Order: sequence, then C-alpha cells, then structure tokens
Amino acid sequence: MKTLKLSGFLLAAALLTFSCGQNNKTVETSEAQEEAQSSGETLQLDTNSSTVNWRGYKPTGQHHGIIPVTGGEISVDGDAITSGEFTFDITKLEIHDLEEGSENHGKLWNHLQSDDFFDAANHPQATFVITEVSPYSSGDTVEDQEQFETENTPKGESELAPASPTHWVSGNLTMRGTTKNIKFPASVSIADGSVSAQAGFNIDRTEWGLAYGDEATAVDKTKDKFIYNTVSVSFDIKAN
Repeated sequence: MKTLKLSGFLLAAALLTFSCGQNNKTVETSEAQEEAQSSGETLQLDTNSSTVNWRGYKPTGQHHGIIPVTGGEISVDGDAITSGEFTFDITKLEIHDLEEGSENHGKLWNHLQSDDFFDAANHPQATFVITEVSPYSSGDTVEDQEQFETENTPKGESELAPASPTHWVSGNLTMRGTTKNIKFPASVSIADGSVSAQAGFNIDRTEWGLAYGDEATAVDKTKDKFIYNTVSVSFDIKAN
C-alpha cells in the first residue's frame, strides 16, 4: 500500500467514493482489491466520538440519519497510516427526520431493514477496509455527477467533500454480502497519539444490491415514481 505521509502534526486519509485526475470519473466504484497490510502502532476507534451519516433522496422528499460505528482500528507506522478497518451496525440504523415511534418512522425503518434494501436479517453488519491512500494534489478536483433534476436532487460531490481534502482513500466496502472498492477524498489529522478523519461523498446503492425503486428502471421519471440511486455519506471518525 502507498503510505500516507505526515507534515508536522497533519496528515490525511480515511473511509468511502471519489476519484481524481483531469478526465477521471469523480465517483469511482470497482471490484474488491487487496487489503492494506498493517504495520506500526494500532489505534482503536473511539465509537462514542465517531459518526457516519447517510441521506437518501426521492423526488418528493429526503430521509437522513446515522449508522452506528461499532468498532475499528487504524494502524500508524511513524509518519504514515498503513491500514484501517471499520464495522457498522445496520440493525441499529437511525432515522432522524421522522419521529421515533411514529407510524411513518416504523414503516421506513422496517423497509430499510428488509430484503428490499439492506437485508439486515442476513447481513446485520457493514465493513470498510482501507486498501490504498494517495496524496490529494493541488490539481485534483471533485466533480459533480449529473442528476435528474427535482426539488430533492441529491447533493453534489463538491458540496459533500471536505473543504481542504489532503488524500484520496480507497477501500473495500461490504454491504448486503457484496464487496466493492470505493475511492473518495478525505481530510485527517494526527496529534498526541490520536487520529481524526472527515469525508463526504456519494455512492450508488444499487452496486451493493439495494435496488428497490431503482431510478434506472423508471419508465417515466416525470411521475416521480422512483428513489434516487445516489446516497450521500459523510463521516467524522476518531481513533486513540
């Protein structure tokens, strides 16, 4: 794995979908790749201070919440992050735009847990394992993908990405028994034996089999009878 170099106390790297380069596709999903090999000191994820947020879209509205981070670790060797692995509990997914205990909250939560989406009964966990980290150069850009325009068009990649990304992070994301490699820009700092990392990006949920309401199969999008395939993900993680 290409190591992540520090400058003073600053460094950058971390978790989930983007690419760089002049004509490269910004959001990049590919087949699973070889995991990075751990070396150096291992820092444990602070699950109480780490959050992963999600936001889904449909023409008539949006839903958002969190997926709890239940465990993980980042390995640091001198001035480099060499590997990282994180686990998320799908069965504890939270919806924050609907009142918990309400009929609509219950319907949406059960639907997300069902085979239409995460199939949590058979796949209760999701994981992300770092495969590569490379520098974010001054000439790199985060480009927005074209979306079908409605009152609830998904947020663009440039809006979600950190204001000053420092590295591209690639890793294997496993959900619903499917593993895909994703690449995204992230910003990380290291100081006094702790690591913090922030990122924001979009993924195509159908790549992992969450295909209910697939917008690609919508016969007439003007009828708004679909759910956007794009899901926005952002995270703020800390390890000690």
